[in-house]
Amino acid sequence: MKVYGIASCDTVKKALRALDAAGHRPEFVDIRKTPLEPAEIARFFAEFGEALVNRRSTTWRGLSETERAEAPDRLISAHPALMKRPVIEAGEGLTLGWDAQAQARWLGKPGEGA
Repeated sequence: MKVYGIASCDTVKKALRALDAAGHRPEFVDIRKTPLEPAEIARFFAEFGEALVNRRSTTWRGLSETERAEAPDRLISAHPALMKRPVIEAGEGLTLGWDAQAQARWLGKPGEGA
């Protein structure tokens, strides 16, 4: 299991703690220190589409209109903090965020680990 995110993100921290407590032993990939490969970004966009770009983030608000108009994959590549977090991958499964649905998928019960 891999968890993609940013080390300072509270949501990523909650997910990592809950996954570890559930016995998953996730491998954390800090996308600021280890930028995503183009193939990873493409795979995430194929799964989540535009939802992968966090348009409520401080980073998004700091972009110019010209930058916001760029292709989403280029935006994520240039500004990793724009990616909604975490992306959790295990086997063929991927989830985005740490909502009740993601928690149910990885922990077995909705609401745990929040």
